[in-house]
Amino acid sequence: MEFLADLLGFLRARKKYWLLPIILLLLIVGALLLLTAGTALSPFIYTLF
Repeated sequence: MEFLADLLGFLRARKKYWLLPIILLLLIVGALLLLTAGTALSPFIYTLF
């Protein structure tokens, strides 16, 4: 959690707000891949990428 606080502090200090949607998208895709890794949905998720 400290990493996320540091990242948000960096974004706020450097005014790099345009990076926030990219980071959120990467986190969502990573969570989707982790949550579906071993289920019957795996072949359908991997065809998206």
